[in-house]
Amino acid sequence: SPPGRTRPVPRPLRGRAAGMDLAYVCEWEKKPKSNHCPSIPLVCAWSCRNLIAFTTDLRNEEEKDLTHMVHIIDTEHPWDVYSVNSGHTEVITCLEWDQSGSRLLSADADGHIKCWSMTDHLANSWENTVGSAVEGDPVVALSWLHNGVKLALHVEKSGASNFGEKFSRVKFSPSLTLFGGKPMEGWIAVTISGLVTVSLLKPNGQVLTATESLCRLRCRVALADVAFTGGGNIVVATSDGSSASPVQFYKVCVSVVNEKCKIDTEILPSLFMRCTTDPARKDKYPAITHLKFLARDMSEQVLLCASNQNNSIVECWSLRKEGLPVNNIFQQISPVVGDKQPMILKWRILSATNDLDRVSAVALPKLPISLTNTDLKVANDTKFFPGLGLALAFHDGSVHIVHRLSLQMMAVFYGSSSQRPVDEPTLKRPRTAGPLVHFKAMQLSWTSLALAGVDSHGKLSMLRISPSMGHVLDMNMSLRHLLFLLEYCMVTGYDWWDILLHVQPSMVQNLVEKLHEEYMRQNAALQQVLSTRIVAMKASLCKLSSSTIARVCDYHAKLFLIAISCTLKSLLRPHFLNTPDKSPGDRLTEICSKITDVDIDKVMINLKTEEFVLEMTTLQSLQQLIQWVGDFVLYLLASLPNQGSPVRPGHSFLRDGASLGMFRELMVVIRIWGLLKPSCLPVYTATSDTQDSMSLLFRLLTKLWLCCREENHITEPDDALIDECCLLPSQLLIPNIDWLPINDGIISKLQNKQLVRLQFGKAPGLVGHTVSSQFDAFVRAPGQPKIDHLRRLHLGAYPTEECKSCTRCGCVTMLKSPNKVTAVKQWEQRWIKNCLCGGLWRKMPLSYS
Repeated sequence: SPPGRTRPVPRPLRGRAAGMDLAYVCEWEKKPKSNHCPSIPLVCAWSCRNLIAFTTDLRNEEEKDLTHMVHIIDTEHPWDVYSVNSGHTEVITCLEWDQSGSRLLSADADGHIKCWSMTDHLANSWENTVGSAVEGDPVVALSWLHNGVKLALHVEKSGASNFGEKFSRVKFSPSLTLFGGKPMEGWIAVTISGLVTVSLLKPNGQVLTATESLCRLRCRVALADVAFTGGGNIVVATSDGSSASPVQFYKVCVSVVNEKCKIDTEILPSLFMRCTTDPARKDKYPAITHLKFLARDMSEQVLLCASNQNNSIVECWSLRKEGLPVNNIFQQISPVVGDKQPMILKWRILSATNDLDRVSAVALPKLPISLTNTDLKVANDTKFFPGLGLALAFHDGSVHIVHRLSLQMMAVFYGSSSQRPVDEPTLKRPRTAGPLVHFKAMQLSWTSLALAGVDSHGKLSMLRISPSMGHVLDMNMSLRHLLFLLEYCMVTGYDWWDILLHVQPSMVQNLVEKLHEEYMRQNAALQQVLSTRIVAMKASLCKLSSSTIARVCDYHAKLFLIAISCTLKSLLRPHFLNTPDKSPGDRLTEICSKITDVDIDKVMINLKTEEFVLEMTTLQSLQQLIQWVGDFVLYLLASLPNQGSPVRPGHSFLRDGASLGMFRELMVVIRIWGLLKPSCLPVYTATSDTQDSMSLLFRLLTKLWLCCREENHITEPDDALIDECCLLPSQLLIPNIDWLPINDGIISKLQNKQLVRLQFGKAPGLVGHTVSSQFDAFVRAPGQPKIDHLRRLHLGAYPTEECKSCTRCGCVTMLKSPNKVTAVKQWEQRWIKNCLCGGLWRKMPLSYS
């Protein structure tokens, strides 16, 4: 039907879930003296790093008081909740993550706004750093200022080979810029009395705050939302809560004049909801309960929901430019030609639902999908794409996903409280003892493949949303949707945990191969930028299938190799300042690729050894990293005779010419450094005192590298090389490689699509964990000495140092640096914010096992 017509939302059969199912639920332990109860209003927010923040009120039965709590969880470890007394004296009304997912804003009903930041870059440790306030004036809407970055997804081009065609940078101006065009950070809030307040974060840490009235005639604002325009302006929508009153819109411009923040406002066209102008529904829905822009950067489209005690109606509106008709008298005097016709901005209704159950919460998609077809005609293979839907939660416990423009049903979920047989007569249905459990707040993930809801008991539910939205699409189309979203996360740097929710073991091989194919189609510069991210993505995918577990070890080792190679090469300095444009590291790569000699000393004499001179303390401090390189080369060569078994870790390295070339370069660098400081060399346990272990390993490594250095002409190693590698265990002691840290995350427990029940503050046991048993050969057993995976230091069986672990791969490292040498600090600083795989850190208890 054309825009403006009401569209019915079809109701599927009750008692079944279409397109959505519960992945896990996490609830609070019931304590005798205190308990968590949902705050009113309850709010939650989901960051691009897959961290979820939500609120509850902690009621103390003895003191009869309420503490307003903010809880932050990582979706992979939902039980490891970081709960903090927010310090807000009134109920928290808004939570907002910044664009990087590392800072959180909270605002309350007393007008106070607080900015929370990670402590030591730990996802389970937060502190309040700065804030602002409009004393006594409750905040009803809150948003970070836009940083000008917008990457649009072109769903209709998901089959294109170039990432530039699938994802395009949209010209979008920041809300406010510093000198040189750098976006200025800050936030904007709207209060209940019609004030707009802006706080700007200056580079020196100070906060500039200004407050202005939205219009001259101030009135009560019950609901509000904030959106941004491509030109750098801000649009604020407000409602006094009555459907009989207009929904007002204002343009807000922020500037800095003489070191002071200045706010200018302008009234934009307003609208009345269609249901209030329809004679049949004029007084049926007295209150507007939800007012939301469809996206933060889409100020032209707004979603409105009006309700009574039992029912709701939802309308979608769009702001359009329309030609203003000109009277015939003026046409005769001065005819209007072409683009000279006067234009006017006018709100037009796009679609509306029929009467629905009462809506309790709304969640909007965050994917910036480029909707080129504004008339809602979408191709069959993309009309069920996840990012096109928004979620509506109802008081009967059900959740519907509807198209964000047409409001047509795409998927539905019925909770246990709303589930009932379809053939049961209405009169026979028993009355429930109390109010139904329903979501009071919910948020869609950044790929719209998962939905988190906090219900009226303070319990967190994680729902899977099918890529096909419950409709029958062939497997290739579902895989294409997942692949497209994985590529989007690769390009943007967003976390892809919610995509892994949908990856079945049978899909892993196909997805990894397709991802690699798409990556290889990109230009060399983009490949280099994304080189580590795709390796981390492949590792997380391979964890989900027992047949690809060994490859996870290889991918983690490759991430470590790339990091060591970059770090050690960066220490090399040209001997003279007026050197050619190539760095010593680049020249090292070029010479090692040209000179295929198996003698390490003959390769070494072609290098300018004066560029490799470092301080003795620096060389000694790098010994643990150097030892890992030496051990790994020895392990690889010793495993060559068993190369026919892909379940062995290291298998993929034996045919990876690029990685073997990196090892070869590092062996040359280490050999030169060994001449300066012999104690920095890797230590081998050899059967002969006269044996030159490094020369032997370099010779065998070079022979293996020559077999696969050209990706299109890989040859099998000859028998002589295999025979020599067979003799290695009798010449050198083969080291044990610490392949993988123990990963206690939830994702691998969700493969069988059975609901997992969890409790906040209590880690689930690994009993019956089907995939973890596959890891047993590659991880250290409990009670064995632990290792710092980044520094390659042994921590002992029961570490006394505080440690942190990666939220994704489980990599463990010490929280505080034991080193004072600059080179090692430089290595540690590389991982201060993120792990090798890009995951966030979380602090571990001292007695971790």
